[in-house]
Amino acid sequence: MFPNSGPVMKSICVYCGSNAGKDPAFIAAADRLGEVLALRGIGMVYGGGQVGLMGRIADATLAAGGRVVGVIPEFLALKEIAHMGLSELHVVRSMHARKAKMVKLSQAFIAMPGGIGTMEEMFEVWTWAQLGQHRNPVGLLNVNGYYDELVAFLDKMTDQGFLAPEHRGALIVSDRVTSLLDAFERYRAPNSDVRLKTGQT
Repeated sequence: MFPNSGPVMKSICVYCGSNAGKDPAFIAAADRLGEVLALRGIGMVYGGGQVGLMGRIADATLAAGGRVVGVIPEFLALKEIAHMGLSELHVVRSMHARKAKMVKLSQAFIAMPGGIGTMEEMFEVWTWAQLGQHRNPVGLLNVNGYYDELVAFLDKMTDQGFLAPEHRGALIVSDRVTSLLDAFERYRAPNSDVRLKTGQT
């Protein structure tokens, strides 16, 4: 379905909140991720807004000389205030079109702190990896323990037999930007036959 096939990363998709959150560490992490992506020559793909962590990481990447591609649906262009200073901006018809476009433009995926939209996007792209629709890494940037409870629940899901250990391990979790990106470069997708053998979805 999607042609991307490995950890060679020209662009990374970043999912994050349209709000900045209450912890200043979230903004600092957005600035750091944007800077490191630019320094490594990796473009960023994101939801196209100029508010919240979305806008912060876009501005940080651009300020460091990086390339930023935004993808935003028409109905959110005003609500999330589409960022008009990007390297490239795609305005699409729907949320489904947005997510598919972001996947096609990216070779890896990072979820920063965010709300249910961020969670939905991360879980969907991780599920697509489990189903063999792409073989690219998916990660959580766990800033100040933001995702600790979620990680614990995923471990419980694995312990209870609903998630194969190979697929649990395919979600990379780190609290440091450089460690996460280094792990992406080493990533090898699990065998797509695991789901069929275990019956886990």
